[in-house]
Amino acid sequence: MASTAGSEPGLPPTARPGWDDDRIERLLARLLQVGVLLSTLLVLAGGVVFLLHHGGTIPEYSRFAGEPAELSSVAGIIRSALRGDGRGLIQLGLLVLVATPVLRVAGSLVAFVALRDRTYVVLTSVVLLLLASSLAAVVF
Repeated sequence: MASTAGSEPGLPPTARPGWDDDRIERLLARLLQVGVLLSTLLVLAGGVVFLLHHGGTIPEYSRFAGEPAELSSVAGIIRSALRGDGRGLIQLGLLVLVATPVLRVAGSLVAFVALRDRTYVVLTSVVLLLLASSLAAVVF
């Protein structure tokens, strides 16, 4: 990230005070770490809960049973996870894992706006719009 975009050598950077490349990279790296850790904990907790409730169940391979309808929407997954359902927790963990890089792109956009780097604001906006439209196409 170029923190001096639009300025010439010897002139002060156009970014806000306190915002520099290293600080922004650390914040975005921390976002990725927290997202992956949270996702891992949710999936692990969901797996433990699921095994506690269904670990002794013998699967019926002669009959296919898909996911419950409740787990096919984001709102349903959140409701299921809040109830402590193992499948809901696992699905929520996977949603957090998918959302983590999208949030990183959104964080990058905020950083580029703060750094007043127009080129990267436009490019990152396009990437974010593409991600949002592809997610919206799956959800709706």
